[in-house]
Amino acid sequence: MTPFLLWLAAALVTFLAAATASRAYLGSSNIWLLVLSLTLYCIGNLMMLKLMREGGLGLAISASSVAQLLLINVIAFVVFGERLTLMQMAGVALGIVSMALMLLPLQGKA
Repeated sequence: MTPFLLWLAAALVTFLAAATASRAYLGSSNIWLLVLSLTLYCIGNLMMLKLMREGGLGLAISASSVAQLLLINVIAFVVFGERLTLMQMAGVALGIVSMALMLLPLQGKA
């Protein structure tokens, strides 16, 4: 696995934890969940700086955004019971295709 993909995975975990803490805060109003969420978002943004150095601004932000789109919807469905419409599911599917196409050149660099 390339350093770019390792940093991307770490940033994704951080951003997903931050989003989950934000959603949990909305349900409980526990201020510590908000503090946790904001701290994790700050850490995730610092990780994104490393990603931008490794893969460039466009690839780093695009890959992170699409991966978050997919994974946060899984968390929303499994943990919080939220549902997507058919049109929204089509959008997520197109995001998956776009991420695969963006990462193809990265895989060829060896």
